[in-house]
Amino acid sequence: MERDYGKEIDELKGMIAQLTQQNEEGVRMLPKSHMRRMAASTKHLPKQLRELCERSMSNGGTGAVSYVGVFSSGGRQSNWIGEADTDNLLALIESGAAARVLACIGNNDRLNMLLALLRAPKTVAQLVEHCGCNTTGQVYHHLKPLLAADLVAEDDKKRGYYAIVPHRVQGVILILAGISDLFPQHRAGSTWYTEDDAQ
Repeated sequence: MERDYGKEIDELKGMIAQLTQQNEEGVRMLPKSHMRRMAASTKHLPKQLRELCERSMSNGGTGAVSYVGVFSSGGRQSNWIGEADTDNLLALIESGAAARVLACIGNNDRLNMLLALLRAPKTVAQLVEHCGCNTTGQVYHHLKPLLAADLVAEDDKKRGYYAIVPHRVQGVILILAGISDLFPQHRAGSTWYTEDDAQ
């Protein structure tokens, strides 16, 4: 008997959509007493975290993230405060946006380039020197996707210099903060990396 994989995939998608809808309805239909107990359990938390929990419970979503940061380097400073709904963050995976961003920066040469540019704007020649590239062609090869993703731009104050786009600094720093949250879970000598990483 030959399997119809397309039909099976469509059925699985339907089941997932149905479960997602039931889950969302279940959260919205929580008894008020349960919502009060959840709110009471947050009373020991700091005020800002308690408010975040309460807003998250009231909208029936999976949660929220609040963040504040300051980064100063190379004579520039970025300050930010923000909040994101976790359902919207999870949607970045579903839409493929997360994979595209991680593929863009998930290369050691590009990460070294971002590091150099976070420290101070640089010319292509300086990037060759600071990033261990052999040629300007290599720098342009790695710079191209960073420019296309609006992570890096030519510095508007110094012609021929490249810098992290000011409103993207927080994103780069927050990605690194997320990585630092993940990294301690892995012990030296463990094989948590993929086979691709070993090549």
